[in-house]
Amino acid sequence: MSRFGQFSLLWVDMAERLGLDVDVCDVEWGKGVPVDDYAAKLRADKSHQIKAVFATQNETATGVTSDIAAIRRALDDANHPAMLFVDGVSSIASIEFEMEAWGVDLAVSGSQKGFMLPAGLGILGVSDKALAAHANARMPRCYFSFADMIKLNDTGYFPYTPATQLLRGLRCSLDLLLDAGMDSVWARHKRLAEGVRAAVAAWDGCELVARGPEWQSDTVSAIYAPPGIDARDVISTAYYKYQTSLGSGLNKLAGRAFRIGHLGSLNPVMLCSAISAAEMSLRDAGAMIVPGSGVAAAQEHFRVTTPDMMQHTASKAA
Repeated sequence: MSRFGQFSLLWVDMAERLGLDVDVCDVEWGKGVPVDDYAAKLRADKSHQIKAVFATQNETATGVTSDIAAIRRALDDANHPAMLFVDGVSSIASIEFEMEAWGVDLAVSGSQKGFMLPAGLGILGVSDKALAAHANARMPRCYFSFADMIKLNDTGYFPYTPATQLLRGLRCSLDLLLDAGMDSVWARHKRLAEGVRAAVAAWDGCELVARGPEWQSDTVSAIYAPPGIDARDVISTAYYKYQTSLGSGLNKLAGRAFRIGHLGSLNPVMLCSAISAAEMSLRDAGAMIVPGSGVAAAQEHFRVTTPDMMQHTASKAA
């Protein structure tokens, strides 16, 4: 496992609390899964003591995305049988994720991010290999025993009271996603994210927490406030003065960074509103940025890159 933000940190913490023997790679916050380190550890593990490799695909705290396909290649190159586990909470249904093609054995997501619903549903994807391992696993489990779930799911029921309203909502969300086409969904998220990144680049003194383009997330941007500016003041001003909720900096980023989410049911005009509120709040907190600079940069990006739906609809009809 690797730690490079608050949520990857919490996964490690949970694994250790469960009594697992975790080999942890600590990484600078702003970068992601160290694939080369994983590959070296897998090559060195000739006796296959490592049973699973874990990766947070999108670290919500830092706005960093990691390369899951590269981790699969590292496993294959080492001819290692370890299972591949992925935290896809803020990535699945928003940025590219190919469970079968990448050989992912366990993937977890939630209803509250790309699936555009309130929090409440935990969504698990489980491979045949993981199901086989579950049959002989020695760790205690009860509430989410795959065997209990499958036994009743196969007849259309649940072993516990289901969140029926959320499941109905999930059906609607999936229909929207699949009707749009996942390639279109991924492209839209990238387009929206690039608009936010254009705004950040225009704000003097601000920069992304992500330490390079290869790490930048298309679902959330974590943004360092300018030197001398407390990001908590930016967040508080946005909330109480402009009725806009920005994400807070977590753990070691508290007071240093704020976050703008750009995933789910979102369009450029909605995102321009968030950028405008962040820009006004930064200025109110004392940041010496040019009024309108970030909004203008985002507007120009969206104006050039956003497809004309009327033309798109006409071409489909033809």
